[in-house]
Amino acid sequence: MTREIMPGQRTGEIRIPASKSVSHRMLILAALGEKDVTLKLNGVSSDIKATSECLAALGAGISETEGKIEVSPIRAVPSGARVLRCRDSGATLRFLMPVAGALGAETVFIREGRLPKRPLEPFGNELVSHGMSIREEGEKLICSGRLKSGRFTLPGNISSQFISALLLALPLLSGDSTLEITGKSESEPYIKITEEALKKAGIRVETEGNIYLIPGNQRYALPERAEIEGDWSSAAFFLCLGALSEKGVGVRGLNTGSFQGDRAVLGILESFGAKVSAEKDLVKVSRGTLKGQRIDASSIPDLMPVLSVLAAVSEGATEIYNAGRLRLKESDRLRSSAELISSLGGEIEERSEGLFIRGIERLRGGEADPFMDHRLCMSAAVAASACEGSVIINGTECVSKSYPRFFEDLEALEIIGGER
Repeated sequence: MTREIMPGQRTGEIRIPASKSVSHRMLILAALGEKDVTLKLNGVSSDIKATSECLAALGAGISETEGKIEVSPIRAVPSGARVLRCRDSGATLRFLMPVAGALGAETVFIREGRLPKRPLEPFGNELVSHGMSIREEGEKLICSGRLKSGRFTLPGNISSQFISALLLALPLLSGDSTLEITGKSESEPYIKITEEALKKAGIRVETEGNIYLIPGNQRYALPERAEIEGDWSSAAFFLCLGALSEKGVGVRGLNTGSFQGDRAVLGILESFGAKVSAEKDLVKVSRGTLKGQRIDASSIPDLMPVLSVLAAVSEGATEIYNAGRLRLKESDRLRSSAELISSLGGEIEERSEGLFIRGIERLRGGEADPFMDHRLCMSAAVAASACEGSVIINGTECVSKSYPRFFEDLEALEIIGGER
């Protein structure tokens, strides 16, 4: 689908959907428990549907109604090879590989989009060395064998999802395990989200330096009802819209004490010069004198595309660094972000590990290719607020991956000096 986004500042309030990161983890823990759990959440994305459907294929009961997902735990994995359609959700694939091994399930993961190209090593090797068999056949990833407890080792600088995946699965095993993280650990807030979810499920995990000590034979026990907090990654697009607006934009449904790493967007927006306020569940951002800055993207990879838009119209230069891993996302987000900003008239330089952006007063507008990347697509829509002309975006259906109603929420805002 192609959409034309009119130029002009926006103002108003929206309520943000549930956190995708938290939803993945809570769904899995609910399916691995011993009693039915109701998850209350505002909105379900394509990625969360993928996890729900895969858990159902493993034997969980999943019932989705307006505002909630009811989960009945896996009593026994159905016989035969189970087909798990991950769509293009990296979290779904990586989280459920060791879970399937812990359950002794034979699984065929179906991967779409760029997912077959995203890294699985050394994660896959660790699973194989502990009893699993893994082989690739095109878009299929075929897993079998039962995962065994023991000593696991993973580097911290490739994907936090590898670490979270083992933390979710290892407590199920019959024996105790250790998980050692080597080198610098990136995207640590996502691991904190996993640790907090496990704590809510009554799971004991201890740490000694860079080593997790994980007792086996544990049982997951989430509360019968749990509410999923709002998504800071999705909220960032509207908060950046606020930073481009004299009257500002408000976002409801956020937890300002959240473990989500993208909560850091508030501090970054303040560093740019935006005005930020938080009261109860309402966070509001409005325009100040925007100035460029240096941004370390190692722990906030999902924020980089939309922060690039903000930097493009901020006084001076902005350098985004420690961002090399972004080349392995739904698109090569360094290249695609650079092409997006350039296509709209901005001045940006792609570097091997980041971006260098020279701010100008306003972008030109024009046609934007989001490379079928949901975060690029939403960033292009935000850019319209800083453009002289409209922004035409192709392939806007890709936002369903994380924020299906993004454009409906955007249209609910008032265009200052224009019409709804």
